Amino acid sequence: MPQRQSNPFSHIVALGVFAALAIAPAAGFSAPKTSLVLAIGGEPETGFDPLLGWGAYGHPLFQSTLLRRDADLAIQPDLATEWHLSEDRLTWTVTIRDDARFSDGTPLTARDVAFTFEQGKTSAGGLDLSVLDSASATDDRTVVFRLKKPWITFVENFLTLGILPAASYGPDYGRHPIGSGPYRFVSWREGEQLIVERNPEYYGKQPAFDRLTFLFTGEAAGLAAAQAGAVDIVSVPAPLAGNPPQKFRAVPVPTVDNRGLSLPFLPPQDELSPAGGKLGNAVTSDKAIRQAINIGLDREAIVEVALHGHGTPAWGPADGLPWQGRDDSLSFDLAGAKRLLDDAGWVEGKDGIRVKGGIRAAFPIHYPASDSTRQMLAETTAELLRPLGIEATPKGGSWSSIEKVMHAEPVVFGFGSHSPYQLFALYDGALAGVEYLNPTYYANPRVDALFAEAQAAPSLEQSYPLWSAAAAEYGVRGDAAWAWLVNLDHVYFVGECLDLGRTQVEPHGHGWPITASLAEWTWTCP
Repeated sequence: MPQRQSNPFSHIVALGVFAALAIAPAAGFSAPKTSLVLAIGGEPETGFDPLLGWGAYGHPLFQSTLLRRDADLAIQPDLATEWHLSEDRLTWTVTIRDDARFSDGTPLTARDVAFTFEQGKTSAGGLDLSVLDSASATDDRTVVFRLKKPWITFVENFLTLGILPAASYGPDYGRHPIGSGPYRFVSWREGEQLIVERNPEYYGKQPAFDRLTFLFTGEAAGLAAAQAGAVDIVSVPAPLAGNPPQKFRAVPVPTVDNRGLSLPFLPPQDELSPAGGKLGNAVTSDKAIRQAINIGLDREAIVEVALHGHGTPAWGPADGLPWQGRDDSLSFDLAGAKRLLDDAGWVEGKDGIRVKGGIRAAFPIHYPASDSTRQMLAETTAELLRPLGIEATPKGGSWSSIEKVMHAEPVVFGFGSHSPYQLFALYDGALAGVEYLNPTYYANPRVDALFAEAQAAPSLEQSYPLWSAAAAEYGVRGDAAWAWLVNLDHVYFVGECLDLGRTQVEPHGHGWPITASLAEWTWTCP
């Protein structure tokens, strides 16, 4: 989901903010430190409403969730103290703690939990609660969720959906959120800054810092803020990650935040998508082209050139997670890729670009023009495809322009979550063309069948082998449905006196995944 883009005057705004912050003690230069300033992006377009996508990647901060993942990504209780799935896999019964309160002092009960999920069924945000039949509170502490069919990834909503106050939720909630999380809302100037303070009603471990200020500066201004000593943490793009300012250190955090090249699966269609866009591509619908791209791209070179080494080659959307394809990787083989194209009848022309049946092996690679990392990935990939006889042309644009062509032309997309539902969203045929889900219109009945079997598993852990098995169909040894390129390292410049503790393998960069370990952050200087 696109984030709010920095406005062209953000650097001017930021300079004003920095000037104000400079009045306060700067990072690492005085003690005791009870507040932090962060420039880590992630300003949500729709505010801080979980029903509109807030917290889906990373931590909702203002709200708490039923469950959470620890630094090892193991599931731990949060609001929930017990959770149980019935033998027919249609009913979840969840018991919540009795000491949770919202930041306005009102108690959080099972009715708030049920309200949140019932509201989520009909929200227009990125939630998919279509499998939920009902959520009801049987007393103050017990919530019963009834599903329309067995659907094991429903439990992922317990980990990501922030719980709302039923009594005070309304249309403006996202701009004045009330929750039971570790921090409470103070003020938000859109495009500039958000201020939060510690929530005294929070039932969990109180964080060490009273107040946090999030700056929405854009990449260049964020780095300038660090150089001026006006922030404590700033996220930086890979090309800038090698030169932390004085009194800062670079902290690279491994992620499953991947970037991949979508390869439209259908041949050109006469019909249009429901949104009115073209469907299908004459080049990428050829399996030999997709396989050759996957074999013939030197991903190590892409990591070095486009990310300056701050990442790893990607072979799928779940590298390193228990549900990744076990054999879903290949060795770089340029000669083998060329042979594949030769055997498939793609003949090299006088200009070096291959042709088959009058169709030239050429396509644009779209990327959001505001994203320098995706631009570098598009340009590097295009250069590496040329030796194969494939002409790829990088093309920057807005997300609204990309939406019009994303079912017919390749795009540098980014995904990555802590849930196998990500595989379902990318490859299940039923989701073809639904918003940003399955944008390539990939369809394989064997994949759909394995996903259905996985969703019917008695536990997430028991579903993992089935998700993994599907990669033999959609992955690089099968349909080669996408060309996954890299898994990014999220790189932060962190003040020398701030200890972040153990960090998680982070998901996609929307939101603030680094704040998942916020309770462990400490100030180490005297």
